[in-house]
Amino acid sequence: MKRIMICGAGGQLGQKLIGAARALEGVRIFAYNRSSLDITKPADLRAAFAEAKPDICFNAAAYTAVDRAEAEPEKCSLVNVEGAKRLAAACYDAGIGFVHFSTDYVYADNYNRPLREDDSTMGTSVYAKTKLEGENAVMKHHPDAFVLRTSWVYAEYGQNFVRTMLRLGGERDQLSIVADQVGSPTYAADLAAAALALVEAKAEPGVYNFANSGVCSWYDFAHAIFEMSGTECALKPIRTEQYPTPAKRPSYSVLDTGKISNVVGVPRNWREALKECIGKL
Repeated sequence: MKRIMICGAGGQLGQKLIGAARALEGVRIFAYNRSSLDITKPADLRAAFAEAKPDICFNAAAYTAVDRAEAEPEKCSLVNVEGAKRLAAACYDAGIGFVHFSTDYVYADNYNRPLREDDSTMGTSVYAKTKLEGENAVMKHHPDAFVLRTSWVYAEYGQNFVRTMLRLGGERDQLSIVADQVGSPTYAADLAAAALALVEAKAEPGVYNFANSGVCSWYDFAHAIFEMSGTECALKPIRTEQYPTPAKRPSYSVLDTGKISNVVGVPRNWREALKECIGKL
């Protein structure tokens, strides 16, 4: 990895990719946010590739507004499918390595054990369908790409559950939080480090799961956030049907990370990662 290109550099994962890449020796980083590179526009891609001349490209650009996507399917698909396809194809044609980030939402929601990379996939929302179509497009147009599926991503900046809970916890005396959706929170810094390590290790291309280890519900996650931050706000556990949303969420999305652990090591526990993030906040 001599010259690293990061798309979606303005988001929480993109910023953590920049930080992780800066810790490496002998690399140059070319970071592009939404205003400097629209991955759906061929002219933008040509200009960025001409400038960066990258050896590896990380695609952290995505349409991630899960509920809004139900009303904006075309906009969601343009970025998550068409943009991902164009970027993957451009990298493959130029002989450039490619890393694409996906989501736990692509899995079929009928498992009660950690989800493996070869388990069934089935998008149950516009966001989920476009991310799954994007994965397929990436692997079709860049067979040597890495696709990293992750879950419940957060950081000390950007829009995420941790920051939302801290804001609401400071404004209200009580919050009702869904307790029957289970998964594994993922600190964006750990995801970024794992993605870079995967490339450095010259691992076999393909699909990999990554999330911090351990399991919790959204209610458990919120409780830990308040406990670690000293936020005084009562929490009430509720069922999914008591908090309806435009897009359906997975009820169980714990990821089996055995495959990537064999390459870059076992991810640390989500509580340890959360403690670090809140310390920075």
